[in-house]
Amino acid sequence: MSDHFEARFAAVGGQGILLAGDIIAEAAISFEGKYAVDSPTYTAQVRGGPTKVDVIINTKRIEFTRTTAIDFMLCLAQKSWDRFGFDLKDNCTVLIDPSLVHEVDEEKYKVYRLPIIELTKTKMKKMVYTSAVSLGAMAGLTNYLNPESIRKALLKKAPRGTEEPNMQAFDIGFEAVKDLRHG
Repeated sequence: MSDHFEARFAAVGGQGILLAGDIIAEAAISFEGKYAVDSPTYTAQVRGGPTKVDVIINTKRIEFTRTTAIDFMLCLAQKSWDRFGFDLKDNCTVLIDPSLVHEVDEEKYKVYRLPIIELTKTKMKKMVYTSAVSLGAMAGLTNYLNPESIRKALLKKAPRGTEEPNMQAFDIGFEAVKDLRHG
């Protein structure tokens, strides 16, 4: 496993994806003893505008805090892919919601499709759990962080009274990608 890992979560404002980056950084720092930085970006149009959060994790102190070779990208909107689908390594693991993202270079990247928004709507009934479903999916597709570390960070960041549904949402994402990896 590499000492260095870069992730990007992209969506539109209001989908709650920026929180996912914060939780991943927390998991790396608090539960795995690694260094991490997360850097959110959003347009002036906060709700509905393209947003992203980049996360860099390393076993050593991070000197350069901008992503340059992204290992994993999750995208929940075509306009966010169009704006932020750069700096990805060849063969980057890309997870998209197929009902919202249609044009991705499948020759260059390892593309997985998971209807994250639909899963969140049907299984959780509240869209506020989109980031937890996304984190579970990321944990299931990548092996850089221990899924248990991400679960602990999610619990730490979850508002009081939402711990159980956040764990359920995480598990939904984690279980949903199992078929993608082996299918």
